[in-house]
Amino acid sequence: MAGGSYFHSGGRKLSDFCSKITVVTFLGISFIGIWMLISSSSSFSIPLQNSEISSTLKVTNNLSGQGFLVNAKREEDGTFQEEKGFRRGRSLKEIEDEESEGDSSNLRNEEENQENSQSSSSGDESQSGDESSNQENSESTSSGGESDTGGEDSNTDENGDLKLETEKAKKKETENEIFPAGDQSEILKETTTQNGPWSTQAAESEKENESQDSSLSKGYKWKLCKTDAGPDYIPCLDNLQVIRKLPTTSHYEHRERHCPAEAPTCLVPLPSGYKQPIGWPRSREQIWYSNVPHAKLAKVKGHQNWVKVTGEYLTFPGGGTQFKQGALHYIDFIQKTLPQISWGKQTRVILDVGCGVASFGGYLFERDVLAMSLAPKDEHEAQVQFALERGIPAISAVMGTKRLPFPGKVFDAVHCARCRVPWHIEGGKLLLELNRVLRPGGHFIWSATPVYRKDEENVGIWEAMSRLTKSMCWELVEINEDKLNEVGVAIYRKPTSNDCYQSRTQNDPPMCEEADDSDAAWNITLQACLHKAPADSSAHGSKWPAKWPLRSEKLPSWLRSSQVGVYGKAAPEDFAADDEHWKNVVSKSYLNELGINWSQVRNVMDMKAVYGGFAAALKDLKVWVMNVVPIDSPDTLPIIYDRGLFGIYHDWCESFSTYPRSYDLLHADHLFSDIKKRCTIESVFAEVDRILRPEGKLIVRDNAETILEIENMARSLKWKVKMSYSKNGEGLLFVQKSFWRPNQEQIIKSAIA
Repeated sequence: MAGGSYFHSGGRKLSDFCSKITVVTFLGISFIGIWMLISSSSSFSIPLQNSEISSTLKVTNNLSGQGFLVNAKREEDGTFQEEKGFRRGRSLKEIEDEESEGDSSNLRNEEENQENSQSSSSGDESQSGDESSNQENSESTSSGGESDTGGEDSNTDENGDLKLETEKAKKKETENEIFPAGDQSEILKETTTQNGPWSTQAAESEKENESQDSSLSKGYKWKLCKTDAGPDYIPCLDNLQVIRKLPTTSHYEHRERHCPAEAPTCLVPLPSGYKQPIGWPRSREQIWYSNVPHAKLAKVKGHQNWVKVTGEYLTFPGGGTQFKQGALHYIDFIQKTLPQISWGKQTRVILDVGCGVASFGGYLFERDVLAMSLAPKDEHEAQVQFALERGIPAISAVMGTKRLPFPGKVFDAVHCARCRVPWHIEGGKLLLELNRVLRPGGHFIWSATPVYRKDEENVGIWEAMSRLTKSMCWELVEINEDKLNEVGVAIYRKPTSNDCYQSRTQNDPPMCEEADDSDAAWNITLQACLHKAPADSSAHGSKWPAKWPLRSEKLPSWLRSSQVGVYGKAAPEDFAADDEHWKNVVSKSYLNELGINWSQVRNVMDMKAVYGGFAAALKDLKVWVMNVVPIDSPDTLPIIYDRGLFGIYHDWCESFSTYPRSYDLLHADHLFSDIKKRCTIESVFAEVDRILRPEGKLIVRDNAETILEIENMARSLKWKVKMSYSKNGEGLLFVQKSFWRPNQEQIIKSAIA
């Protein structure tokens, strides 16, 4: 009994003991689970299966026919060694496998940025307030995704964070990835490599962190530009100090570029009452007067249906000096005169010289034609600004003493309607410049009074033009009269071979020297000479491109497998990889994931174009893209033109030849990290602010350090950071410009008379 009783008691104790073990174990597991959830929510990030990290390729200055660059090969020890040729970039899948051991991606979505912006907007707009809010916002970029800013509560509701993370995860399963998958796109990048392996954000060195902290804490003291031009300030066209000292202006030297010694870092003021621009296509006919408050042109040219002031609007009836009854009738009249023009198929990219308010180019969109409209900043007040506000491509430039900033043999046609250019004087120097940029077989469309008026002056000009064009071997193919507009047009065709040049009895105008590169265009003095037609099939301009729209994707006939492309592959493969890359980036990321309302985007600029892949990927939208090839980048601009797109050469250490508030969206792919080697990044960003419209968008793709620097500057200007993503040393930044302007002014002495 005693033994049985003891056994029973012991069994009860054992049972109690097991129950306690069970409870303790259950509680322990529960606490571990709660701890894991808290850890997950406190360092909230959106895990991305795909990113846009690429193999790193090094660009060289070798722009010979054999290729553009020497690229880098990654050795087993992680270092990079230079070698000729191309090494295939690692796919996204390979990179993701490498990073499965430790992912340090950092994505701050718009909701988090709104919290950050609350803290920065709570203060006044004084400079000290700007710096303090800038520091607070910048601290939110810590790699763990945590924020120490005053505008964000460190004791965020855990359940709220968990719910947000769950909703984000569910949303991600049903939406496209922010970045294209590795099996869909081989990411391309042209940046200089550094020794050592790629590192993640979490593995950045202490020295770099200190450098970033220093950059974040220094602040930016933005001021308002005080100039005579006010809201219309163009630094390189409004340098009054230099213009006053010009020995002569007989060749329009005062309308050419004269950049200040130091690029300004101030911000251009907004016109009083500035509003969000009217969208396309309504903007072609109507814009806000308050955005471009200039009425002089309406008084001078209103009877020719250029522009009229109608209440709070400037309206554009679609007329011009040579087409008072409307541009579309005039456009169709030209094609009836010469059906081979074939607008939008055979003739896709044209240059319109002396464009006025660019109604000709604006209505050519109806025929699938891109017109680069060109006019000086002169007494025809703000004509190019009118064009850009209307959503029509245009630049401020003049036919003066320098070559136009375009390569040779690229425009399918050149148009001049009463453009007031004296083509026939000084050996035809200015007409010879048009010959340089005109594609062999291309047309010069001249609609001017010498064509159809018979007074002594006009007859004299016509005879001089006839002698000049004949000596240039241009064929006069058609002359016709538009009875509705009471004007006439003469159409000339440039030769496709050198036969006529070789059979001339007089070498006048002379042929250019063999060493004279017709593609050289940046700050090159005009010469009165003829460039030969390309005899080699591997030279651009030797063959007419395919008809539009096929030419947008077709490899230019003159690109050879023996040539090495910008990214290191054989040129044809390089071109195809770039084209596929940007199709994926645009379709998977830019169109769907960034939250851009593309119906409100019209004027777009690719600040560092390569093959024009970004612009080609947007060709089905109602936008146009100005492709800028920096002067220190491989010269791929002829390829862009062969695709039926257009662009311009530019040095981003100087201001662009356009009015303030010209563009809705700017795109910069590894531009800033490259340009800051030559000039201050603050001045370049001030130029970005100048040409971008309020509420306009900027997309930056660059290394993580530069992304952080640009983000910091954008925040200091009170721009909205819509997305900032970095991974493995590379990043993507998407920001939106605000209406904010500083109160303090900076006097720009060079721009004050």
